[in-house]
Amino acid sequence: MLPSRKCLHMTEKPAFFSACARSYGFIFLIVLVAIILPAASSAQQTCPRSPVGSVVQDPPALYSHGGKLVADLTYQTELDEDGTARFCFKTSDGRQSPTLYLNPGDELVLRVKNLVPPDAPGLPQMKMAPDMDVSAASICGATVMTPSSVNIHYHGTNVSPSCHSDEVIHTLINSGDSFEYRLKFPADEPPGLYWYHPHVHGISEAAVQGGATGLIVIGGIQNVQPLVAGLPQRLLVVRDKELPGEPPPPAPGYNLSLNYVPVSFPAYTPAIINVHAHEQQFWRLANTAADSILDIALLYDGSPQKLEVVALDGVPTGSQDGTRLGKLVTVDHVRVPPAGRVEFIMTTPPRDARNAVLITRRVNTGPDGDNDPARPLAILKVGEEPAPVPLPTVPAFQSLTKRQRFEGLEQAKVSAFRKLYFSEDSDDHFFITVDGQKPKMFSPDDPPSIVTHQGAVEEWTIENRSKENHEFHIHQLHFLLERVNDILVPPAKRQFLDTVDVPFWSGKGPYPSVTVRLDFRGADIGDFVYHCHILEHEDGGMMAIIRVLNR
Repeated sequence: MLPSRKCLHMTEKPAFFSACARSYGFIFLIVLVAIILPAASSAQQTCPRSPVGSVVQDPPALYSHGGKLVADLTYQTELDEDGTARFCFKTSDGRQSPTLYLNPGDELVLRVKNLVPPDAPGLPQMKMAPDMDVSAASICGATVMTPSSVNIHYHGTNVSPSCHSDEVIHTLINSGDSFEYRLKFPADEPPGLYWYHPHVHGISEAAVQGGATGLIVIGGIQNVQPLVAGLPQRLLVVRDKELPGEPPPPAPGYNLSLNYVPVSFPAYTPAIINVHAHEQQFWRLANTAADSILDIALLYDGSPQKLEVVALDGVPTGSQDGTRLGKLVTVDHVRVPPAGRVEFIMTTPPRDARNAVLITRRVNTGPDGDNDPARPLAILKVGEEPAPVPLPTVPAFQSLTKRQRFEGLEQAKVSAFRKLYFSEDSDDHFFITVDGQKPKMFSPDDPPSIVTHQGAVEEWTIENRSKENHEFHIHQLHFLLERVNDILVPPAKRQFLDTVDVPFWSGKGPYPSVTVRLDFRGADIGDFVYHCHILEHEDGGMMAIIRVLNR
């Protein structure tokens, strides 16, 4: 109901005014409902997402106290506007994907309850048989996998792979069930950025793309790299998501988001990061995307900016050489594979910068790979007075840390040399195979493909025999990147990682490869996994078990 044309003129007689008031009152009611309903709908979302083009907010935070962090999380789901499932971990007071702040030596007690209904709409189709080995030795939670099952992997952390710790092979939390994690972080855990996510084989991609990812910060990085002490700190979480329908090229393989702010095809409307002008800040970015490779850069009016890398994959760069001090690595862009993290010092733009933007550059993932085009992630907006909300700052330097976790690995004697390779077949089956063994899709009931012992130092060469990129990741430890395509990497790139990109094979010539040195000198023994961290590939079979025996 629209007001009559006479109601648009204030010179009309009073007799008409009451009718006009009724008409405008009706419109006001419609407008009020239109405003309130979306707000109410947003408030009632189970796994809320930020509007396109909104300001980036830091994730909520939970802190350890007295050497322990105790928290309750629920695992929940809902359909988004495209009809695809969102997933999330929420605290008892409703905060989504909290960052877990701990210190080396702390204990994490995480009580998880799965509130995803067994018949929830949008649950993923399982890419493996649900039957699992139910022998007493392997049971950890439920015994049968379902499309609503969940568990949690504490990515990059050097904690035990035992049940109720960072065990993902047999741990299942089914709908309605509760499960308690008790993780003890080693006293020499490198200070830096880690993350957590579901890791049920066959449905991990859907859960991660649904948004069920969060950060872990191990404190003390200022004691290894004092240059970050006192700097404003910003946490950035990149996630990906399938595009609705079947959009034609040049659509990306997946849309991205930054701290839950969507950056979607075709507009690629970036998120907004409010900053002070010309200020040093410490940015800690995690690629928690299931499948998307990033190549991060900062452009101010088209000019690449200097990024001073402080840490990669949770380990301060250059810190494991015995000096116990990190060394900055200066770059103007940095490749971040799915699951990778980069922490760097940057300088915000001057007030007269016209276009300051955080981008991911184009990544060529091979003829069989996904399209990862260049696109913006966020615009850096220099705030007028009053200044933007202050960021938390890194604590002050206290003292140099004690012996570093991987110290001396580069000089240690290698006890075993192995070759592994990624491969695929025409039926979209994915394999990671020890050279000499037969390619086989992963099953939780598999025997270990590799057996080693505590105290070993091993050198693995991982080849890519397929025409798309793969991302090598191993649980429970880090590795030292030594060579790429059998060429020794320069010292600035010879860093400790838990995930590394292995580029695609062109179809002729030698297979692309990386050679890494793995450190089994820590306390972790038992069975855990290594796999490609493009989760479509991991769910499709590209994973295997390693067993570390007590010395």
